Amino acid sequence: MLPLALAVASLVAAALPGGGLFVGLGLGIAAVGLGLRGTRRGSGAARLCCAGAATLAMVAVALATARYAVTLAALDRLIAIADAR
Repeated sequence: MLPLALAVASLVAAALPGGGLFVGLGLGIAAVGLGLRGTRRGSGAARLCCAGAATLAMVAVALATARYAVTLAALDRLIAIADAR
């Protein structure tokens, strides 16, 4: 259940403005690790829950990484505009 809670928290944190991006990345990486580890033990329902949590966490990490890349591209463009003047 912990990987699922971390995955949902990482999705929420990745959507928040400001520093939530980095919190979302950290929680997502932790949820992926715990989710993949949980797929090796427990009953079938627990394994399925951990696999779903790992998938949600991977989506959250991908969204946070894309948001970070867009931020860096926008900053690079602003620097190019400032240097042109």
